[in-house]
Amino acid sequence: MTITRPQFLDERTKLLLIGGQWVNAASGETFDSINPSTGDRLATVALAGAEDIDRAVAAARAAFEGPWHKVKPVDRQRMLLKLADLVEAHGEELATLDSLDMGAPITRTLASRPRWVALLRYYAGLATAIHGDTIQNSLPGECVSYTQREPVGVVGGITPWNGPMVTSIWKIAPAIATGCTVILKPSEEACLSSLRLGALMLEAGIPAGVVNILPGKGDAGAALAAHHGVDKIAFTGSTSTGQNIIRAAAGNVKRLSLELGGKSPDIVFADADLDAAVPGAAMAVFGNTGQVCSAGTRLFIEAPVYDEFVERVAAYARTIRIGDSLDPQTQMGPLVSARQLERVGGYLSEGVREGATLVTGGARIEDGALGRGFFVPPTVFSNVKDDMRIAREEIFGPVISAIRFSDVDEVIRRGNQTMFGLGSGVWTRDLAKAHRVANGLRAGSVWVNCYQAMDVAIPFGGFKQSGYGRESGREHLDEYLETKSVVIKVA
Repeated sequence: MTITRPQFLDERTKLLLIGGQWVNAASGETFDSINPSTGDRLATVALAGAEDIDRAVAAARAAFEGPWHKVKPVDRQRMLLKLADLVEAHGEELATLDSLDMGAPITRTLASRPRWVALLRYYAGLATAIHGDTIQNSLPGECVSYTQREPVGVVGGITPWNGPMVTSIWKIAPAIATGCTVILKPSEEACLSSLRLGALMLEAGIPAGVVNILPGKGDAGAALAAHHGVDKIAFTGSTSTGQNIIRAAAGNVKRLSLELGGKSPDIVFADADLDAAVPGAAMAVFGNTGQVCSAGTRLFIEAPVYDEFVERVAAYARTIRIGDSLDPQTQMGPLVSARQLERVGGYLSEGVREGATLVTGGARIEDGALGRGFFVPPTVFSNVKDDMRIAREEIFGPVISAIRFSDVDEVIRRGNQTMFGLGSGVWTRDLAKAHRVANGLRAGSVWVNCYQAMDVAIPFGGFKQSGYGRESGREHLDEYLETKSVVIKVA
């Protein structure tokens, strides 16, 4: 496999997409995008601020209230299908940008290409399936009543750095399908593929102002969340930031959909197929270097197989090849940034301090070529107690907390003892037990004898402080639509 450096990464500053034009930030400020595998600069990018958000909202509003409002569903569908074709044609370039920008192994990002394309085509299909209902009413006289579905308006999409392409599509595609316009604020720590996607959108014929892309820091996201010209915020990120967005949205009571943090239980029963459960449970955490909101980081293991399973997971972890994100042999890349490396390192020290047993991993890789990047090895703690910070707080790194349990009711109760409720896993050969646990867990997704199995038609989202609203599936379009009731008295 030969991976070439994308031409997109030339020496020109990457600009903001506002109103169909590539423009500098109003402040003139820029920032450097850093390759976490090496610490080297990838590109210089214009840094959006509040004034740029104002410009983008004005452009999105003008498009929404102007010609975009009259575009037919079949034409929105055609644009999404054209975009899907372009993403498919440029899939290797987009995957390489994601790998370089946030450190995911190139084999992982290349394997994500079919999902990106499938999502776009799925939303394209839904664009022509939006409809209201006629309603038989009990009003006096002769009245006709019906509902119609209308776009919510101008949408602010705020995306994280851990899955730039898929989260960008999750925000933009349903907006286009429903007739909304969108301002996308990708994280400054991984925004290059989002900007390249913006260029492909223009090529696909999506009109000026319908999609605006503004990489920026927290101040830009805060300005977007509080803006009175925005009708809805679609956010993926931390629970603490989600709480700030809820407060900011109160100003004009804007609609919200929030996919927030997690501390997901992954439950292994003694009767499970351990040969399948070992790699499944390991990669439920070590995939994407643990930088996945629904990662199964609380690994509950039934007592009879606890010691064996912990050692087998640790042994598996030691075989994982760590390396540069563009090396086809790499199975686990770096953390996204020096800041994230410091955060994860703090939890590694905290786990030892609290009395958990460090089985493998546990410290930054400082030697050799990897010492230039932001690498930590897959880490397994055993003898973890429910009240330890490594068992309660979202680490967002490749860290497993192995917890012993004894029976079904106990593990359901303990699995639910968290403020989060995003993902969960169950490993068992007993179908009745699998249904019982799946029914008992308070989480948006329950994976049985698998983990992180995602499909474009299956809704994804959280319970409790993991947020509300769903992405993927037919329910996703509801997040971007209003329902209007019409009653006409005819006699």
